[in-house]
Amino acid sequence: MRVSMNEEIKRGELLYSGKAKELYLTNNPLLCIQRFSNRATAFNGQKKSEIDNKGYYNNAISAFLLQYLEKQGVSTHFVGLLNETEMLVRRVEIIPIEVVVRNIAAGSLCTRLGLKEGAKMEQPVIEWYYKSDALGDPLINDDHIASLDLAKEWELKEMRKLALKVNDILVPLFRTLDLVLVDYKLECGRSGHGILIADEISPDTCRIWDASSGQKLDKDRFRQDLGDVEAAYREVYDRLAEMFGEGEKNAR
Repeated sequence: MRVSMNEEIKRGELLYSGKAKELYLTNNPLLCIQRFSNRATAFNGQKKSEIDNKGYYNNAISAFLLQYLEKQGVSTHFVGLLNETEMLVRRVEIIPIEVVVRNIAAGSLCTRLGLKEGAKMEQPVIEWYYKSDALGDPLINDDHIASLDLAKEWELKEMRKLALKVNDILVPLFRTLDLVLVDYKLECGRSGHGILIADEISPDTCRIWDASSGQKLDKDRFRQDLGDVEAAYREVYDRLAEMFGEGEKNAR
């Protein structure tokens, strides 16, 4: 999975620094380096900590899943792994809308609608959130998006289509791993190739439960002070690594 290129990729200036990742320019204007850190945040940055090896696991898990999506015909920004905490990605213009796909009631959906955690949705629920740290990433609708000119109507349709296709691919994949994909967040980017899945797909951006025990194997362990956060991320990584034949399952 590590990328091999004829040209030497050199890190350039910092393009973006987020809550748990950094994005760097490279000497190739079409490519960036995405670096995963061990930083953990919750509740719009009000809760912060460091989790050992989180960057390693999120980098590897995202690589597994983004590469798998590519093989299933979903375009992503993933190019290849560079090292344990960095991947090479296509440079895109991030659309400032977070796409959340919900299969089972959890988190804010329960609070807003009075649903019991674990209630199964009759069909996948798609929600839009305005990507703004200053505003706390508020829930928005199609009319807000049009009024703020965040995305064109055709882009929203494509993002919805992509999100549902990702769901159709990942839900059965996780099921084979005895995991439940409860919900997840996607970010999309504009490129010369159209709309791509960007950012990451990891326990930081997904709710993942063990299908047999119901144990939470995602960032809710940090949000809810459940402990064993690193072990939960490692468990997701181990199951994916076993499926994809990766022979570097490290007891980190």
